[in-house]
Order: sequence, then C-alpha cells, then structure tokens
Amino acid sequence: MKRFLFTLASAFALFLASSCASAAVVEHTFNIGNLTVSRLCNEHVITAVNGSLPGPTINVEEGDTLVVHAINDSPYNITLHWHGIFQLLSAWADGPESVTQCPIRPGGRYTYRYNITGQEGTLWWHSHSSFLRSTVYGALIIRPRKGNTYPFPSFYQDVPLLIGEWWNANVVDVENDAEETGLGPVESDAYTINGLPGDSYNCSQNQTYQVQVKHGETYLLRIINAALNEQHFFMIANHTFTVVAIDASYTQPYNTDVIVLAPGQTVDALITANQTLASYYMVFTPYHSNPNVGINANITRGLLVYHNATSASPVMPNLPLQTDTPTAHKFYTNVTGLGYGPHWVPVPRHVDEHMFVTFGIGLDHCNETGPNACNGLNFRLSANMNNESFVLPKGLSMMEAMYGNVSGVYTRDFPSNPTFEFNYTDPALEINGTEIAFAPKSTKVKTLRFNSTVQVVLQNTAILARENHPIHLHSFNFYVLAQGFGNYDANVDESKFNLDNPQIRNTIAVPVGGWAVIRFQANNPGMWLMHCHLETHLPWGLAMAFEVENGPEPWKLPPPPADLPQC
Repeated sequence: MKRFLFTLASAFALFLASSCASAAVVEHTFNIGNLTVSRLCNEHVITAVNGSLPGPTINVEEGDTLVVHAINDSPYNITLHWHGIFQLLSAWADGPESVTQCPIRPGGRYTYRYNITGQEGTLWWHSHSSFLRSTVYGALIIRPRKGNTYPFPSFYQDVPLLIGEWWNANVVDVENDAEETGLGPVESDAYTINGLPGDSYNCSQNQTYQVQVKHGETYLLRIINAALNEQHFFMIANHTFTVVAIDASYTQPYNTDVIVLAPGQTVDALITANQTLASYYMVFTPYHSNPNVGINANITRGLLVYHNATSASPVMPNLPLQTDTPTAHKFYTNVTGLGYGPHWVPVPRHVDEHMFVTFGIGLDHCNETGPNACNGLNFRLSANMNNESFVLPKGLSMMEAMYGNVSGVYTRDFPSNPTFEFNYTDPALEINGTEIAFAPKSTKVKTLRFNSTVQVVLQNTAILARENHPIHLHSFNFYVLAQGFGNYDANVDESKFNLDNPQIRNTIAVPVGGWAVIRFQANNPGMWLMHCHLETHLPWGLAMAFEVENGPEPWKLPPPPADLPQC
C-alpha cells in the first residue's frame, strides 16, 4: 500500500508540476483532404494533411499542451493517433477508431487536446483508420523545456527522416480488395523518404530527398518508420551513428553503422560530417524476417550532400542482406536505457499481473458464396492473440462503453494465458499448422487495476508464417526486460532479465520465431489498444485492449469532450 501511495503521489506531482510550470499552448489546425501528387510517372489523388506529404511536423517542449483541430474534408472516415504519447488523463485524445472514439465523418471535425508530460524525443502522429496511415502522418518532436539540455553532445541541426510506403493505387481500395478476397493486400510499389521515392525509381530523379551538411558539424537524425508493413535497415555510406534515443526514451550512447526500425518505431542518432567532401547515399532497405512471405523488396535512398562537394557519383553503402536477422537482432538487443537520465523511472520489481500472450497469423472460415468469394477458397486470412481474433465494435467506441458502463460492446474475459499449449515456434507449423490456425472472433479486453505493474511475455508463433512482429502499446512506455528466439522458458530466460537499465519503448519488434518480455505500470485510466503495427494485421485481428480502471481522485477517466464524434 505504501508503494502504491508513493507512486501515485509522485506521478500526480509530476503531472501537476509539468502542467503548471509550462503555460505554453501549441495549436495547430489540420485540414485533411484530397491532394494531387506526381509519383512514379503518374498523378495520384491522396488523402493528406494541409496539402503536404508527409504532413506538418509538430514541435513542442516537454510540459506544453498540444491542441490540434482536425477538420475532415476528405471522403473517408478518419481518426488521428499520437503515437507514443502517454495521454495522462486525456484518453479521449488517443485516437484509435472504435476504441477511444468514433471516426470523424467527412465534413466533421474534432479537437485533440493533451498535455505532454515526462517525455522528450521523437514521436509521430498518423491516421488510425484503415490504410490512410500511408499518407496521413508526420513527425512529433518533443524538445526539453527551456533551461534543460539534452543528455548527449550538442548538435548543429536536427533532421527528421520519415520512411513511408507508397501504392500506385487508392489505398482505401487496396484495403477493401484485401478484405473482399480474404488474402493479404497487394504489395506496395515504392518506399519514400520524407514523401519522395528517390532516384532508384522511374521518373524519380528529381524526387530524391537531400540533406545538406557542413564538414565537421554533428547532426541529430530523427528517424521514423512510418511504413505500413515493413521493417527497415538504414545506412549512410561511410558514416556511423551514435544512437541516443529510441521511441522518445534516452539510451546509453550506442555506436553502430546500421540501424533497424520496425513500423511505429523511432530512433534518434547523431552523425558527424567527417568524410571527404562528396555525396553519400542514405538508404532504407527492408528487413525481410521470413523469406517465404512476399514483400516489396525495393530500397529507397536519399542523399547526404556536403557543402562545396563535387558532382561525383554518390557513394553507396554496403547494405546488409534483407534476410539478415542476426544484424537486426544485434541492434534490437544491444540498445540499453539511460538509467537515471532525464525522466528515468526505475524498473518496478514487484509484478501484480502476469500475462503470457501468443500471437501470429491464422485463418478464418469464408462463409461467402459464389465463384469469386475469398478467391474460391474456403478460408480467409485472420490473426489472433491467445487464440482470440480481435474485432472492432460498431455503434459505440469501447471507451464510451467503459465510461457509461454500457454492456454488449466488449467483454472482460481476454485470457491471461494461451487457451491451449503447443510447440509455438515449431517450423512445421508453417506448413501443417492449419488445424490450430482458426480462432474465434471477439472483442475481449483485459481489465487492470489502476497503478498495477504488468508483465507480459509476448510469444511469436510459427502458424502459417514465422515473422518478426512489431507490437505497439498505446499510452504506456514499457521496459524491454529480455528477448530471444524459440519458446520462452521462465526457468532459463528470467536469468537474462535486465532490471537495471533496460531499453524503454512503445513498440517492440518481437523476434521472428521468438519472444520478448515487457513490463509496464498501468497508471492511466482508459481503454488502451495493444496491437501489431503492421497495417495488414489490425483488421485481421492481431490486437487486444487493456481496460485500466479508475484510481482515486483525481485519477479518474474524465468525461468525454463535447465535440467527441458520434458513430
């Protein structure tokens, strides 16, 4: 009880101090509508914010209040999610469609308002409605409040780099076609850096993003994987990085010549322009964790150009193989947190709630009739967590149901452990796993006591396909205590836990055919989604939600805003 009261008092004191010490209100208006752009030899009409791709970069300081007026002039329903923001006592602003709000209808509007407390670094915002995330996204940069400094060497300039994914098609049609066939969506046609595909694509010689640098200066790259479906290696020819933050959490400085990011993840890395005056390619190439699963295997590249450089051909980096899991795993596991740095909170040692969650791709029965139903097959692709395939509700958001104690929208019986045990990572399941690939459709949540400490073992399965899956938890950062390959074994793997300075994330890339153990404190009431951040997987059901109960005053879910969209 003493631990609970101390933690609660500390959290509220931090929240109040941040809110009161900074009076700055940063206000934006996001006009969401059609934009005609030229890419890959064709003109396309896309959905974008304020007529730009990517959308506006938001710059705030820790402690500020951010207000974004979203005006939907597009032909589609839409919501906006502020990826990685804690949303302390502002749960109605989180944004996932049907979870914390109903969508903003065409012609409608909604104002997102929240305080940014205890966070510094690089995050991002994006649509949380269908495939619109492919063009509705942008950077969200949180700088230290005035008078505070970064816990790493000073830099000359910071540069956001957003890796995106591009289709030569209407992305809403791409998603609808996938749902109709029951199969995966068609592969994208290109990747982009800050909206530009780069000179390796047709008609794109003049659509290559460039960073101009001065010799001897140090730059902070704010790298964001805003792609829908693929993880990426990132390299700059002849240059090395010093990673200083991931997912807006500071790290011990980590030197590397290659970075890897899953969709949803961010990396802050310093580079020093200390090479010969020339041009150097900076390249994103997909990390393909399962060669048997089709992907867009193209690269995208931009240019790092030195001031006064000659016009010689740019230098190309020696890229890793796209299937180089050891290199990806080395990066993902070697980064550690900056213990006792700014906003550091020690790892809670007592765990109140233990969960073991299996997840992966599965199947659902195809009940449609006719020769074109599900491409003539008797199944469609599905996905599940603990053998429950998540379905978003209709008619009322889950959090409105929670706040109003409305029954029939969701149930509180999401299992804390798999409903049956098997050899989760047996490679034979990729071929012979159809018997256990089917899972019931449901809208189930796990209810957590306010301020409880939760530990989750995330266990990948090999059913149909072993892949590295990025799992994102809304509203909370979590400690990554350990990760590895094969089936998690507590008797062996608990000894590997880093309880001193683990990395802190909001999105974890769970190793292909492996597991990860995360721990977080449920100190914010509301309805919070945990899901795979591959865009194909949320509609298929690779998700669940945590219902965090109210705490004592003032830690109660506030009433919904007056302009909250209605279904």
